[in-house]
Amino acid sequence: MRSIKAILIPIIILSITACALFGEKAPVRSAPESLYQKGQQYYLKGKYKKSIEAFQKLREEYPLSKYTISAEMGIADSYFSTGDYISAESYYNDFVDFHPTNENLPYVMYQLGLCHYNQMLSIDRDQTETRRARDAFEKLISRFPSSKFSFMAERKLRDTRRRIGEHEFYVGQFYFNRKNYEAALRRFEVVTNEYANLGMDYKVSYFIQETKRRLAEKKSKTD
Repeated sequence: MRSIKAILIPIIILSITACALFGEKAPVRSAPESLYQKGQQYYLKGKYKKSIEAFQKLREEYPLSKYTISAEMGIADSYFSTGDYISAESYYNDFVDFHPTNENLPYVMYQLGLCHYNQMLSIDRDQTETRRARDAFEKLISRFPSSKFSFMAERKLRDTRRRIGEHEFYVGQFYFNRKNYEAALRRFEVVTNEYANLGMDYKVSYFIQETKRRLAEKKSKTD
């Protein structure tokens, strides 16, 4: 074995030297590949502004490169990682619109849902983002039911539905405490009909019964 190694090492050294002498160069990465890898490296280091710049440059200068689609997703992911969910959502939506059959579509649709999910407000405030997250997750699950991202979305979907149900219950209690029992009952019934089995059934049932009792009392006093 030692004699074989002694022969091979000089041969390797000679071949490398020969390449240098005759001007042969090691394979050089293409410009698009180089830009894509640079963007990836910046992303992994948490330098998201620089990763966006690299991916954008690739997208603008090499629109037909095989790396461009991945760069578009990289831009969206970079914005997402900075917490700029509005910009991330815009790029994810563009990806869905321009690449409707791409294999990464389930991931992109899941990220779209997360853009809204991460902006959800507490139950006493507006639930627009919660509803948008719910709609995005439902769309993903409906379109790609077997995707691993759909399984991940199911748990998030349950969270959004519970949050909306809690908001409806909160508004119902607001009306109840101000003795506007008709409005309170409508809200409580929405929770019962649309958000059952999410941990609110017992308290909603109690408030529906109590609200109906007070409505009956109110009616008897006016008769």
